Amino acid sequence: MKVLVIAPHPDDEIIGVGGTIANRTKKGDEVYVCIVTKGTIPIFNPEFIEQGRKECREADKKLGVKETIFLDFPAVMLETIPRYKFNAKIAEVVEKINPDEVYLPHRGDMQLDHQMVVDAAMVAVRPRGNNYPKRVYAYETLSETGWNIPNVNNEFIPTVYEDITDTIELKIEAMNIFKSQLAPFPAARSIGAIEALAKFRGATVSLKSAEAFSLIREVK
Repeated sequence: MKVLVIAPHPDDEIIGVGGTIANRTKKGDEVYVCIVTKGTIPIFNPEFIEQGRKECREADKKLGVKETIFLDFPAVMLETIPRYKFNAKIAEVVEKINPDEVYLPHRGDMQLDHQMVVDAAMVAVRPRGNNYPKRVYAYETLSETGWNIPNVNNEFIPTVYEDITDTIELKIEAMNIFKSQLAPFPAARSIGAIEALAKFRGATVSLKSAEAFSLIREVK
């Protein structure tokens, strides 16, 4: 099976799908990660940008990711890119990999980059012809999911739970590589928060640790 995780920024894929990625690669599935944006000067300094990309490659490799693809669209400036160009690049990645399973950020996330990435990805995974992803999920990203204005459209409502009891430690090891992103607990983007969420999602379905997803589409 081929799995594609689309992440707006480096480390989103670890926070939202890290344990599941490890589960898939342990089974022998091919997992690809597509990082959509890249920090740009002067908003981000060059050292920070390069450090994040290096950490991303190393963290993905630890989880067994087959390939990390960087699209290099400008972070926090996606609205400056013509929509047709943005959509086409995401579609190109989906067409090239031809995944069976796709993971996207939750569209209700506060970060506008996340919303725009979801919109472009949903165009790319449309069920046309025979070669389209048969399962599409939304994942939650601590520090973005749940911080938006509360309403029925923004709320993350999990419907699928992945048991990551055997891979939570590997997920934590991968996240620990992101020194440029981590902060001490109780920061949302911290090891303590990631562990707490995994335990909470797990306890919801009587597991020690889990990642939760919202099923967007499944075709059997």
